[in-house]
Amino acid sequence: MQKIMEWISVHKRIICFVSLMVTSALSVYWYKSGILTDEIKMRHMLDSTGIFAPIFFIIVQAVQVIIPILPGAVGCAFGVAFFGAVKGFLYNYIGICIGSICAFLIARAYGQNFVKSITSKRFFQKYNRYLTDKNRFEKLFALLIFLPVAPDDFLCYLAGISSMSFRKFTLIILLGKPAAILLYSMGLYKIFQFIPLFIK
Repeated sequence: MQKIMEWISVHKRIICFVSLMVTSALSVYWYKSGILTDEIKMRHMLDSTGIFAPIFFIIVQAVQVIIPILPGAVGCAFGVAFFGAVKGFLYNYIGICIGSICAFLIARAYGQNFVKSITSKRFFQKYNRYLTDKNRFEKLFALLIFLPVAPDDFLCYLAGISSMSFRKFTLIILLGKPAAILLYSMGLYKIFQFIPLFIK
């Protein structure tokens, strides 16, 4: 694990540039095609990929974190609808964690001005004051990542320009994300079970 982190640290600019270019291209294409906003179109895309559907869905979830277009709950809903509660949770978790780590690395590589352009002015002003206190920011970040209603995508970018280490960020994401994703996945799964009762 340590060797992997060291390799990422050395090549992070290349990784970030490639990730940003690929993500931007996919986001524009998928958004214009309606894949990110229309459940039927996304279902057609996933059905057409056959056994590779989970991989494509994970990529979609990662992209939606790096370039926030839809709330994370929407992606979780798609995952539950297509793959069921257990697999939906797993694919959501993998995709969101990958996207979160990419967002952190991109912010770390391109700095504060880039983060300002990604996040809203109001959001940046609200949370920027916590960056001066490392311990305070890390505790706040860990708490907000654990909660399902926090702006996680933007917080990952903000963490990238903080003094938080990549190791600690990754640990917080891996341990903090499951609770919110599980809540969305299981909650939405139960809702989907009850919907037929109201439309009969």
